[in-house]
Amino acid sequence: MNDRSQYPGSKTDGIGDRFQQETKYDPERMDYQGLDWSRRPEPYKDYPSSLARIALPEPDLSSAPSLWNVFANRRSRRSYDAKKLLPISTLSTLLWAAQGISAQQGEFLFRTAPSAGALYPIETYLSVRSVDDLEPGIYHFRPQAFDLELLNKGDYSTELAGAALGQAMVAKAQVTFIWSAMVERSKWKYRQRAYRYIYLDAGHIAENLYLAAEALGLGVCAIGALFDDQANRLIGIDGGEETAIYMASVGLLKNHPRR
Repeated sequence: MNDRSQYPGSKTDGIGDRFQQETKYDPERMDYQGLDWSRRPEPYKDYPSSLARIALPEPDLSSAPSLWNVFANRRSRRSYDAKKLLPISTLSTLLWAAQGISAQQGEFLFRTAPSAGALYPIETYLSVRSVDDLEPGIYHFRPQAFDLELLNKGDYSTELAGAALGQAMVAKAQVTFIWSAMVERSKWKYRQRAYRYIYLDAGHIAENLYLAAEALGLGVCAIGALFDDQANRLIGIDGGEETAIYMASVGLLKNHPRR
């Protein structure tokens, strides 16, 4: 598979180049084996031994600016007012917008962000620094229950900023979203091409967060530059079966036209 002559006109010197070439769909090389439903991974992750489970308030969807204005004004915003508290009701709305359940059909739960094959391999964790009615700590979001599981108590924002290659905005953000991939959820169906879909899924979720935050007058900055293993350790995952792939800081803005 490493013979570059298979891909005329392409360079395959690096692992990224090889990945792009070797995960292409080709009608001559497609594997049409059926799915083994007995081996399908669980669609949701729970922490039975979490320190606490905190039910989230219903998201407030009652008022918002024009969608078109939100598109026009969306920006990556890195300057936050570190002294303020983010209301838990606002965090609830952000979580619903990013990855909440929007409809149910039989046993299938649809979410606000699309996912390849409706497999939803992305898990959402939070590093909470300054949220009203939530103590600082590392949390796991359960969309099916619409609650948060407290995994570790304490302010990890400075440590997380270090994992984000020293990006200081993380230390000042009220909360930072950390997204991981449960790789087998997607590989069960899509094999090696699953990695393409995992990153696309994460992008859909992050854009939902961006648009919701803009509508609420908040600042968001997505972070793709991170020390993977440091981020994995912070949220307590192995970096193999489940691995951190993306982050986004969320903060209250000092000078925003809607505040």
